[in-house]
This record gives sequence, C-alpha cells and structure tokens, in this order.
Amino acid sequence: MKLQQLVDRYVKYRQALGDGFASAAKDLRAFARFIGPTADLTAVRPKQVKLFLDGRRPGTRSWHVRYGNLSRFYRYVLSHGYLTTAPLPRVTPQRPPPFVPYIYSREELRRLLRGTDSYQRRPNCLEPITLRTLILLLYAAGLRLGEAVALNRGDVDLTAEVITIRGTKFYKSRLVPIGTHLTQALARYAATRPVQVAHSPHGDVPFFTTRTGTRVKKNTIQEAFQRLREHTGIRRSDGGSYQPRLHDLRHTFAVHRLTSWYRQRADVQNLLPSLSTYLGHVNLQGTQVYLSMTPELLHEAAARFDHYVWKEDHDEE
Repeated sequence: MKLQQLVDRYVKYRQALGDGFASAAKDLRAFARFIGPTADLTAVRPKQVKLFLDGRRPGTRSWHVRYGNLSRFYRYVLSHGYLTTAPLPRVTPQRPPPFVPYIYSREELRRLLRGTDSYQRRPNCLEPITLRTLILLLYAAGLRLGEAVALNRGDVDLTAEVITIRGTKFYKSRLVPIGTHLTQALARYAATRPVQVAHSPHGDVPFFTTRTGTRVKKNTIQEAFQRLREHTGIRRSDGGSYQPRLHDLRHTFAVHRLTSWYRQRADVQNLLPSLSTYLGHVNLQGTQVYLSMTPELLHEAAARFDHYVWKEDHDEE
C-alpha cells in the first residue's frame, strides 16, 4: 500500500473518533510528501524518517511533537498488519526543558498600556488605541490573539456586555461575558472607527481595523507588541528561552483569576471547570497549561491550605 493512502486512511479514522487532529494530520501529510507521493509503505527507511524529523534542527519541541505523531501512526500501521516493524529512530534526542509562560505583574501591564502612546517613532498602520484596546481585551477576557483579530462588529454586544467567539480552536464557538470597564474601553475604541466601516451592510465588518478600515493582521500586532515590550523594558529574568509574548497575557489572565479566587476563599476546585469553559478549552487538561505557579499564586494557595488545616484542627478540639 502507498504511504499517502494509509496516511489518509489513518487521518479519517482519527477524525471519525471525534479528534480534531488538524495539527497531527498536517504533520503526517507533510511526512508523506517528504517521502514521496508514490512511495510504498514498505519502502520507508529509518534514515528518511530521521531526516524528516530533524528538519532544520534536531531535538526541538517540534521534533518531539512530530515524533509522537509518527509513533501513533505507526502503532496503527503495526496493529493492522501492514508492517511488522516501524522505521522510527531507536535513539531520540533529549527533550528540551518545558516551556514556561511569562506572567506579567500588574505594574508591567500598566507600563504596557501607558507605553502604547509613545513606543512608535513614526506613525504606522496600527494606531496606539488599537494596540492598547487589544492588550486590554487579551488580558481582561483571556482571548487568543486570533480570536480577537477575527472579531466582527456583530460579535461584540456592548449592551449585553458579551462577546461571541466563533469557530475558534477545537472548532467551537462560545460566549464570553465581559466586565463594565472592558465594555467601556471597547465602546471608546469602536467610536474611533471610520463611519463608512461602522455602517457597512456586510456582516463581516471587522472590529479591530487599521486606519483605512481593513482588518488588522496578527503579524502586524505581534511586531508592534515586540517594539512596545522593548520600549517599556519588560524582559524576563528567570532564564526562560522566550521573551514575554502577547499570548502570555492569556496565561496571566488565568493565573490572576485563580489568585483572586484563592484570596476570596472561593471553592477553586469547583470553579476550575468554569474557567476552562471561559477560555474555550475542551477539558481541564488544556487549562492546566495556563496555571503557572507564580510566587503570588503559591502564597495564596499556601494560605488557603493553612486556613483549612487550622480550621480542621480547631473543629477536632
């Protein structure tokens, strides 16, 4: 059987089980193209697999992701009797240290917001108010950048204080309630947009736009944020391999929310599923990635534990 045919069969099988499988399918199809569209399954050699896995640099996180996808594919192949051995590398490089997201302090968030008025040396297509409002939205609502950029005017209900996120990651849509302060910030931003855009008869009018009314691109925002971060002097000093990113605002939202719940002595265990739903995750495992243990969060968790210990001791007396 041709490798390409079996990859297609495996992808359909996994999708039939309800898996999104988009990222893994992309890797497997890239593997089939790399080996050759007419290559037979039995002709694939370990050396070819290693070349595909190594890409530009071996041992990266991407290497291990691709290796995992190929391992699961070949387990399927072996279990169905198409091969008796898998042409996978016998020796795998050491995994890189786990990625550690950056959690912004509240002072750093204020510096970022203040810096939007002064970080540009010359005007460009991204206005300061656009970047400032995006930062507020990503932090205050925990959105992904792609979700924010894809928002249309009709998705932002300023009266009901609700944002509709449509067809996002995991092919799901969700309603995101927002607070009064964020609603007011979004309303101020919407009032600055070109009148002809605001009254367009089309249903896909973008909410975040350039000066000319076109939808802002992710790359434009990320490049602007990098300049803003450098301008405000925000750099990580914990040895992490990446400088603070826009996506870390989503991590920060989750950690600050959890810290706040601990301070309020709320039932965090029962509230976690609500946080998971709010963030648009399919399960709690997806949310756990965002709950980095900062000193502040550790302190609040320890205080909660101490409270329960003393309360239990007191009840027993």
